[in-house]
Amino acid sequence: PLRNVTRLRFLASIGAGGVMFMTPLIFHAIDFSAREVGSGLAISALIGTVVRLLSGALLDRGIRCSWPVRGTTLLAIAADLILLQANSYNSYLLGQLLLGCAAGLYWPAIELAVPLSCGNLPSSRGYALVRSADALGIGIGTLIGTVAASLGVLRTVYSVEAVCMGAVLVLISLVPLQDGPPYRNLSANSPDPLGQRPRPMTRLPWLLPLLPVLLISVVATGILALQQSALPLDLVRGGLVRPALSESHSSALIALQLTLLVSLQWPVGRWLAERSVAFGLGLSLAGFSLGCSLIALSSLFENGTILVLAALLPMAFAQAAFLPTATEAVIEETPPEHRGLAMALFSQCFAISAIVAPLAGGALLDLQNNGLLLWLLMGGACLVVLPTLRSLKPRYGVTATGQDIAPPEQQRFDALAGSSGQQHR
Repeated sequence: PLRNVTRLRFLASIGAGGVMFMTPLIFHAIDFSAREVGSGLAISALIGTVVRLLSGALLDRGIRCSWPVRGTTLLAIAADLILLQANSYNSYLLGQLLLGCAAGLYWPAIELAVPLSCGNLPSSRGYALVRSADALGIGIGTLIGTVAASLGVLRTVYSVEAVCMGAVLVLISLVPLQDGPPYRNLSANSPDPLGQRPRPMTRLPWLLPLLPVLLISVVATGILALQQSALPLDLVRGGLVRPALSESHSSALIALQLTLLVSLQWPVGRWLAERSVAFGLGLSLAGFSLGCSLIALSSLFENGTILVLAALLPMAFAQAAFLPTATEAVIEETPPEHRGLAMALFSQCFAISAIVAPLAGGALLDLQNNGLLLWLLMGGACLVVLPTLRSLKPRYGVTATGQDIAPPEQQRFDALAGSSGQQHR
């Protein structure tokens, strides 16, 4: 089952990779203003936030994970067909609206499907594997988009995504996600934590232990959004002393970081799967802070591009550490009956950052004419949220079968995480 989830995510990421990075270029080339392009992306992200909550609520009510993913494929194919021939703002906006709905349905369901498909494998390793597939797929999709751009057929990325989504629909129809009985029986199969009654956390109190994870995720995803929006602009504008780079050199640096991420995602994710989520998130924040600091300092030196190059490795390491670890943290901090909505809230962090970070980062770049203050602020934000890791502990564990992990594994987990017990799916 985990192999099936990995295959589906890989195919979906190939399609999304090209669309995500090439859409602004496609519509800028037909004389759309920056405001028009940006407003379409913002509306897509906004509608995605609403649909994410709806998807999460439906999952908590027992809907199978396969159904939102099926809906995603149909919406994405419709959006691709519209954007493939869109020449007006209204058609562009409609396409972005459908893509936002597709993303909102997709992420809570596909993330929740991972622990349900792991069997006796720890879900942390499952997330390491699927995040590696995500990174590889996005890398391939971006490469396809780059080749399409060089050939002058940029809109090919929409055809590629439509084909990938069609393949996902066929595969998930033939082999549905492992999302039925294990999910519905989570609460019945799990021992009550610390002697509490079943479902002790109703309404909002279950959310409180999750808040540190969401806070860290907002900061981390904000940096990821700035890497796609503010960093290229910072590089082509130049720093206080650092000379400006050409667009091709700036793109090459971004491509290099993506290559590093693809290379690091699996080994880093697998290594951190054996350690507590607090340890993994702490390393991620440290990596982001170091990378942001190096980019900020690069503005002060004539050869500052060397510091930007040096920053790519800790940034890629931090991203590789954050993506699977944060998702596992959501599972560990949330009771089984609320995990659908928890995944929706977690994916909201990406949506919020996609809206706020580019706007705030762009405004600060315009105000300062360089990225020194922006990157210093983001590096400092990582250090500010670091103490919240102390409150993280594995309140709920995960096995798809609903059985407790064998005592030796439990003891090893307790020794690593400092916990006396877990509740398992």
